[in-house]
This record gives sequence, structure tokens and C-alpha cells, in this order.
Amino acid sequence: MELPGLAVAIWMFVCFYGLVSGYPNGKVRKACTSMIPCHGSSPQLPPEHTIAVNTTEFKPGGNVEVRLSGPDFEGFFIQARDAEHLDGPAVGSFMLVDWRLSQLLTCGRIKNSAVSHTSKTKKKHIKVYWIAPGDAPKHVQFLATVVKKYRTFWVKIPGPIVSQPDVPSPATPLHTTSEAMSTSYPVSYLSKPFSALGCGSMKFCIRSPSNCDPGSASCFFLSFQKEESSVFIEMSGPSEGYLAFALSHDQWMGGDDAYLCVNEDHHVHVCTAHLKGRSRPLLDSENVLEDVAWRLADGILQCSFRRSIHLPAYKERFNLDGIYYIFMADGEASQGGLIYKHHRQPLITNGPYNVTGPPQDIGGSRSPRLLRAHGALMFVAWITTVSIGVIVARFFKPVWAHSLLFGKEMWFQVHRMLMLTTVTLTSVSFVLPFIYRGGWSQQAGFHPYLGCAVMALTIFQPLMAGFRPSRHAPRRQLFNWFHWSTGTTARILAVVTMFLGMDLPALDLPDPWDTYTMIGFVAWHVGIDVLLEIHSYCLIRKVEVIEDDRVQILQSLTSAEAEGHLFKQVVLTIYVCGNIVFLIAFLLAINKI
Repeated sequence: MELPGLAVAIWMFVCFYGLVSGYPNGKVRKACTSMIPCHGSSPQLPPEHTIAVNTTEFKPGGNVEVRLSGPDFEGFFIQARDAEHLDGPAVGSFMLVDWRLSQLLTCGRIKNSAVSHTSKTKKKHIKVYWIAPGDAPKHVQFLATVVKKYRTFWVKIPGPIVSQPDVPSPATPLHTTSEAMSTSYPVSYLSKPFSALGCGSMKFCIRSPSNCDPGSASCFFLSFQKEESSVFIEMSGPSEGYLAFALSHDQWMGGDDAYLCVNEDHHVHVCTAHLKGRSRPLLDSENVLEDVAWRLADGILQCSFRRSIHLPAYKERFNLDGIYYIFMADGEASQGGLIYKHHRQPLITNGPYNVTGPPQDIGGSRSPRLLRAHGALMFVAWITTVSIGVIVARFFKPVWAHSLLFGKEMWFQVHRMLMLTTVTLTSVSFVLPFIYRGGWSQQAGFHPYLGCAVMALTIFQPLMAGFRPSRHAPRRQLFNWFHWSTGTTARILAVVTMFLGMDLPALDLPDPWDTYTMIGFVAWHVGIDVLLEIHSYCLIRKVEVIEDDRVQILQSLTSAEAEGHLFKQVVLTIYVCGNIVFLIAFLLAINKI
């Protein structure tokens, strides 16, 4: 039976972007039966708050005054249950005294069968009236869950037992206010780090970097060891906030089965959650994990637990004998145990796996293949082909003016071939992120907008070249200006777009190495361009002084440029080699070789 309203003031779902915003109005519908907050931690013992009544007897249709009091608290949830069957449904209904602090909730099919808070306002006491139903059990006990703050709460604090007149006492002792009912799972402390022994032979392991030692300060480790009807899971990584992994049917967040180990004040809380889209995870109110243990040492967070392979009673828990992509993420957590969005792309397996199948020892990638291909093709296009094509068109017209290639001037054919290659690579690369995301990305800032502008200019440039006027036509000068300005704008925007793209977590380039390398490439290109400009200027200004009539004759442009063609070819060779070095560096970084 599902009960609607675990009335806790800070029933908060974990938010990836900031502090969790919860249910300050007390209308939580998932944990009535268990009365456990969805806070991913264990209840406190013993209780600080008490429940009191004005009588120990009741008659069907009568009412009992119920008071909850103690140190300041923000949230509460009160129910009455059959004292001999405390796991059963709520009994009777309530009537409010102060509508500003409390509200009625319907648990199951019984209207007004629970009371919760209306806001996070701090309270010291609450008074309500319980109305006994006509079919009331012989003994009724009041239970309360109280939340002092997000991670500090008490569950099912037992209150007094009220009985119908002339009813004998129950045969077995019932819970009283002297002790709280424990609803937490046993937790132990790991005495030593995890081991990779057995990976690929006895257990299914995911390690990043590949073959790393779980005890090292840079190793992310996740293992699954199948037992008879359960799986023992170990998770480890360099994090002082939280570690999490999720089972997914695809490589996108959403509809996933997640498990979190959260560091709160040097204690680790392990909980399950369900991911809906790219929004906040929904923590589960009832924990299905057993044999929970954890360890915090030297900046490494480790936790382990056991889970049944099949959990038919929990629809949001996946069967562990299925085939899934596996995500692993880490991030920061506040002192109260609230987690923030992971600051980098999660580690994702390269394919779907069955963790209960034959043991394997695999790795993963924080950068999806399509996005890596997108980055690689853009680097090839805008670091290599465009740059060389521009240098050839700008400085090699006189040098290769009389050399023909397929019936046309060599410089023009080389320039056109490189630019058409750029258009092709850019066009193919442009569609890859849309294929991966399935649409427009809202998480990439200005990068996709500038990318669309670059794509438009890239297509416009060859279309404009198709209408190029003849060399001596009056509009040729206007065409040359537009052709140059469009190409230069596209190159500048492309460089800016690449700078922005390199910082996106999906590409996962090593920071700040990637930025420094890109700055180095820009400086390299500008330096070569300036060198060739200075060389051309010096040749144009070179003069021959005729001593007998002291007349300075300016050498012709064609002759001067031809004189320096060997120098330009040497510079071009060095420039091409330098561009290839930068390109290889970027490709190695993208592919993590």
C-alpha cells in the first residue's frame, strides 16, 4: 500500500545544480508505509522528541488529544496504527488544531489518516486530535517521524498506546516511548582498500584509467561479484563529496537505476535513486541494500554493499542480470550531505554489459565517441586544411603562377582542394553532436550557437566562389573583399568556438593543457603569417640603385616575389609540419592515447 505524505519539512530531492529544494509543504507521497525520509541517510537514535496523549482509553467514534513536543524541528509526520501490527496501514483520522502549522493527508484509502507540517518554520510542539474509527483495533499506538534538519531525523518514534475499555493487554510487549524503532540497515567500516584481484576472472570490473589500482589516488573502480541470488558491489574513487554509478539502457541520462555513496561529515551514506532525464535524482525512501560498508582515507571514498539480482517489488530497480550501459560519476557534497552536479562528464562504458555474465575487466570513457569524432574532424579542418589553404592563396600566387595542376594554376587547385576538404569535414562534424544528443544541447553554452554561425559561413563561402567574376571584371575587387572577409570571419569564429568547445566536459580534454596548446597554435599561425608578410614587404621595397644617374628603380612585384620563392617553400614546409604536430597533439588528447 502506498501512503501519501511523509511529512518532513525538508524532504528534499538532490539537485545537481545547487542545494536540494525539497518538500517544505509536507506533501510527500512515497514513504508513508516506511515513514523514512528520502534523505539517503540513517535515522538517529535515541529520539529527542516525545508523543503524549490525554487518555489511555478510547471508544469508537471518540477522540484522543495527541501532542508532539521536543527541541526545535522543521518537519513531522504523525500516524496511528494497530499496536499489534505496526507494519500495517494507518488507523483512524485526525482533526487539526492549528491550520498554519499542520495539515491533513490521506494515506492509502483512509482520508485524513496522517498529519504533516505545512512549512519549514521551526516548531517546538504540535497538537492534533485523533478520531477513532468504528472498526478500530483493540490497541492503537501513535508513531511520529521528526526532522530536525536534512540529515538529522528520527523515524517511527513510538508514542503511548491507547486501548478500548475492558480489553485485556496484548500477549506480547509493545513498543513504548522509551526506545525508538530502528529502521536503518547495518553499516560497517572497511579496514583496508579494495583490491583488483579477481577482476576479469571472478568479478566484473570497470577501471579508469585502465588496469589502475583501486587504492591509488587517481583510480575510479567499480566491481560486481555475482553470488547465488545477489551481487556484491564495490565502488571506489578519488572524491571527498560523493561517488555514484547508474545502470542505463542507453548512453543518455534518464530512466536510470542509480546508487550513491555520499560523504556527510566524514561518514558515508549509501542510498539508491532513480534518474529522470537530466534533472535531479529521486532518492528512494526504502533501502534495498544489505551489508553496507565504507571507508574514507587519503582523499579516496570507498563503499560496498550487496543487492538482490531481482527486486520485483521495486519497479525502479533494474534486474542485475540485464544488459546495461554503466555510468560512474563523482562530485562535491555539502556538510549536510546535499550533493551538487558532477563537475565533469560521467565515465560511461563503451557498450552495454551484463554484470552478472562472464567476468570482464573493462574501462570506459568520459567523452562519447561521436563527440570525440566531432572534435577530431573540426581540429583537422580548422587547424590543418583551412590554415594551409589560406597561406597558399595569400603568399604562393606568384611562386606557383606558372605551374599547372589539372589545367589550372597550381596554387588555385591546392587552395580549392583544401577548402573543399574543410567544407566536407565541417559538414560531417557538424551533424555528429545532434545525432548524439538527439537534438539541441542546452548544456553547451555559446558553443553550439557559434558553431552554427561557422557552418553557415563555411557553406556560404564556396557558393559565393561559384559566382566569382572574371579576373578583369569591374566587380572582381568587390568579390575579393567579400571572399576574404567571409573566410576571415569564419576562421576567427571557428577558433573561438574551439576554445569554448575544449572546456566542455563532454570532450574531457586535459585542462589547462588544451587551452595552452590552442593558444600555441594561434600564436604559431599568426607568427608564420607575420613572417611571410614581412618577407613580402621587404621584397617589394627592394631597389636597385643605378650609380651613374642615381635613379632608384623599383623592382617589379613578380620578379621580387619570384626571388623569394625558395624561402616561402621552406617556410610552408615548416608550417605544415608544425600544424601536423599540433593536430597530432589534439588527436592524442581526444582519444586519450
